[in-house]
Amino acid sequence: MRINGLAAVVTGGGSGLGAATVAHLAELGAKVAVVDINQAAAEAQAARIGGIGIACDVADAASGEAAFAAARAAHGPARILVNCAGIGTAGRIVGRDGPLKLEAFERVIRVNLIGSFNMLRLAAAEMSQADPLEENERGVIINTASIAAYEGQVGQPAYAASKGGVIGMTLPAARELARAGVRVVTIAPGLFQTPMVDGLPPDVQASLGAGVPFPPRLGRPSEYADLVAHIVGNRFLNGEVIRLDGALRMPPR
Repeated sequence: MRINGLAAVVTGGGSGLGAATVAHLAELGAKVAVVDINQAAAEAQAARIGGIGIACDVADAASGEAAFAAARAAHGPARILVNCAGIGTAGRIVGRDGPLKLEAFERVIRVNLIGSFNMLRLAAAEMSQADPLEENERGVIINTASIAAYEGQVGQPAYAASKGGVIGMTLPAARELARAGVRVVTIAPGLFQTPMVDGLPPDVQASLGAGVPFPPRLGRPSEYADLVAHIVGNRFLNGEVIRLDGALRMPPR
């Protein structure tokens, strides 16, 4: 699809990979709804790019429905959904204080996996009713997983499981939505310069980047956004998970 003039919804759009995606899609002419649980961040980012900011808990059905309704009222039916909202809470299965709290595991699954599915289902329903574009395409849904789904480290059982779930639903979603002309693709990023990493000491950040085979640095959010734009424009990309990691394979710790 040609991005110019299309309505896009980006979750987690107030910071990190989502903010870079919002900015890039707007540069390419999209009408962008910036969706984030942090309303101030969503509105600030929307003000920068001339979009609309919407507060939303992606893991809540009613909140997701309200977000799509607000975006639709402002820009028309969504043609692009990019799911960037997520959390990375760490915790060992058995720690110093005993077994990992079940609520902690459940929260990560709820935000990262159920939240992604919640927004995917709502976008798919909306896109399926939209008028067909070139080659009968109606929309593109891009989810965000992680290389932790493949090489989850110690302390990442919840995060790795949530991202593995996102990867697992990619192909069945793409196959089901094919009849409606809606594509589904997932990006699995490696180590990126995001707010979570920004909070680490500079020497730790440098060490993390040096572990990437090539280029030996952390990924830039703009590189994630570039891939999003390519996926939208490349109609033959569908049902695929794309690693974006500089050939990094994470060690156990």
